Amino acid sequence: MKHVYLDHSATTKMSSSVIKAMIDSFNFGANPSSLHKDGQAARRLIEKARKDVSDLINAEADEIIFTSGATESNNTVIGIAETLINQSNNELNLVVSSIEHPSVLEPAKKLRKSGITVHYIPVDRNCRIDMAALKQVLDEKKTALVSVMAANNETGTIQEIEEITRLAHASGALMHADIVQAAGKIPLDIKKLGADYASLSAHKINGPKGIGALYVRKNAPFYPFMLGGHQENGLRATTYNTQGIIGFGQASKDAANNIEEYKANIEPLKNCLRDWITLNIPAVSVNGDQTNNLPNVLNVSFAGAEGESILLALDNNGIEVSTGSACASGDTKPSHVLMAMKADPELAHGSVRFSFGLENTMEDVECVMRFLPKIVKELRSISTVEVNGE
Repeated sequence: MKHVYLDHSATTKMSSSVIKAMIDSFNFGANPSSLHKDGQAARRLIEKARKDVSDLINAEADEIIFTSGATESNNTVIGIAETLINQSNNELNLVVSSIEHPSVLEPAKKLRKSGITVHYIPVDRNCRIDMAALKQVLDEKKTALVSVMAANNETGTIQEIEEITRLAHASGALMHADIVQAAGKIPLDIKKLGADYASLSAHKINGPKGIGALYVRKNAPFYPFMLGGHQENGLRATTYNTQGIIGFGQASKDAANNIEEYKANIEPLKNCLRDWITLNIPAVSVNGDQTNNLPNVLNVSFAGAEGESILLALDNNGIEVSTGSACASGDTKPSHVLMAMKADPELAHGSVRFSFGLENTMEDVECVMRFLPKIVKELRSISTVEVNGE
């Protein structure tokens, strides 16, 4: 049975160059915070990796703080907003989009329960931020921080981060962009985008798991999320994850060097699968803005067929996909992203995300289409929902 992996938005497999860089780094076993020669040799490798990560988004190396992943990075930024709001005696508020990753939405929910005002900005049916609603909130000039992801992890829709940042700054607010899904997939210039903070994760770009980064613009307010050590210039305590950081650096370097090739190789596969599905399977809905979209993400809803059932049936045939965010796996509720897009709850339950990566080929697309139409038809035959065209 051919194995087809189409869940790269959840995680990617480490590339051979990343694995080699990490294996080679095992010789550097000393603590990078130590002053002796071995410690400083390890520290130099970390600083090289920091430069490679910063180059991926056109930042300065000293604007990159290594974290355990984007979840920590996002929580850190929401924590900064909480401190600023508390300092204002709750006169300021927090603004997040309704389609953010749970690592933004959950800490925002916690702040709301504590009495802090949190505004959730809606999106349209294409998963694009409602700019009029955002402007209305920002016009009050009482916002401490705006947090909007650069590209949605479920639909792939790309947001107007540069314009959103301009509006945030004009109102006196700081701007945070979760760029986890966008980094390495589309060119990103953080200086042009103008964001004050940005979250990254290594395992989305063929790097190791358990390592991420937070971009912090020079002179932007910062309050450490982790205390108890002098690492990262006192901004984030804990012993350096030397091998993880080195792997992240290599993955960032590879992604920066191959970003145009990535789009040229992967986007045709995604578009081909989208066209084949819409032509061969009736009653389907492609979710997200198909003009402003990541080259590798395709989200489709199948009326009358549950997404989880489609996933399991595909898995039985060697094809691995997702029904949405891997962080929401096991949640029986419809995708909060699709619901924010005003999708029908029944249709939202029938959504499947196909996300492509470097190793995928046209043969993988053909394999999906060999099984998918039959799977959907069989599921619809036992469904209580009537589907036109079946």
